[in-house]
Amino acid sequence: MSSMTEQGAGETVTDVAVCIIGAGPVGATLACRLARDGVPVAVVDRAALPPMENPEFDGRAYAIAAGSKKLLEAAGVWDHLPQIACPIEDILVTDGRPGQPPSPLSLEFTREDSAQPFGWMAEARALRVALNATLHNSPLVTVLAPAEVSIVRNENGVTVKATDGRTLRAQLLVAADGRGSRTRSQAGIPITKLAYGQSGIVCAIAHEHPHDNGALEHFLPGGPFAQLPMTGTAEHPYLSAIVWSEKDAMAQRIAALPEEQFKRELKRRIGDRLGDVTPVGRRWVYPLAAQYAHHYTATRLVLAGDAAHGIHPIAGQGLNLGFRDVIALSDILLTAYARGEDLGNPALLSCYQARCRPANMMMFMATDALDRLFSNDNPVLRLARDVGIATVQRLPRLRKAFVKHAMGV
Repeated sequence: MSSMTEQGAGETVTDVAVCIIGAGPVGATLACRLARDGVPVAVVDRAALPPMENPEFDGRAYAIAAGSKKLLEAAGVWDHLPQIACPIEDILVTDGRPGQPPSPLSLEFTREDSAQPFGWMAEARALRVALNATLHNSPLVTVLAPAEVSIVRNENGVTVKATDGRTLRAQLLVAADGRGSRTRSQAGIPITKLAYGQSGIVCAIAHEHPHDNGALEHFLPGGPFAQLPMTGTAEHPYLSAIVWSEKDAMAQRIAALPEEQFKRELKRRIGDRLGDVTPVGRRWVYPLAAQYAHHYTATRLVLAGDAAHGIHPIAGQGLNLGFRDVIALSDILLTAYARGEDLGNPALLSCYQARCRPANMMMFMATDALDRLFSNDNPVLRLARDVGIATVQRLPRLRKAFVKHAMGV
């Protein structure tokens, strides 16, 4: 159990088993999952949690794979989602150029390829509301946010001191503080970065025809263009999320266009499948890069989520990869905690690295190769990828294998 002791004026010390730096989806879900099975945890973030729950619809959404949904259910988070997540039951993969019909060689993953949806689309703010509610409802979770902290790790344990006088003591520190992780750099863990010269435009659209829970992945010379089905609202019964990659300068230009011209560029890529489209909410532009940490562990420390790896969004797997870290780490920690073992034991930590890093590196290389194969207009590569797409379409067993891997089941 977590225990609290008073230490002089204004200083309190809380003992927990695990302290997580970063209250984003990965760190917060890990905290909820561990606490639900009786492990006392602390979550520390430099930002306050409530402002993350922006009440405005902002167009950002997450694709949650089947394995990730199971994790969110086990952590008690899924039931707190304020709106029903939209299932993805059909994925059409096409290749082409803007303003032209796509290649006749396409690939479609349908309901026949899987016994359950391929994934679910949840609004980013909805997931944040659910995470906050679950964190605050758990007596075994101590939240320090907003908080600036200093961290000391050694063979004996971890001490995290906040500038307001609060102190945490833990057996293990988890760095889930994103791609620019300060915890990782303070631990001296090197990273390798790969810039793509691309930016992702993220927004939402309302459309005339229903999406029937179908997604589109349309490969274009500037980068992939994805339409992902979302749960509609009273105002916009038919809604989809758009994740659209372009070369950096082009992405900035497109994102800054007036509404009508932006809409025209959208239509040149999405075609007529959804009828008339109207952009809704904000437009976001993110530079696309990939990176990986050379190792995931240090003394009483593990990296999880974006602190450990960042990949190209071409397959929509970034957050799901972070959730796979949480699945592996919570499995290892819950077993060890039940046995009364020290959660900072180096053997446990290397077990986590062995389970996650090779698979994460494979995904890193696969998404990198996919982007290089698809984000260009080379006629030889165009032919190769169209033949590849058509081959997978003709082989149901290969399609099912792709689907199972992407779903994380």
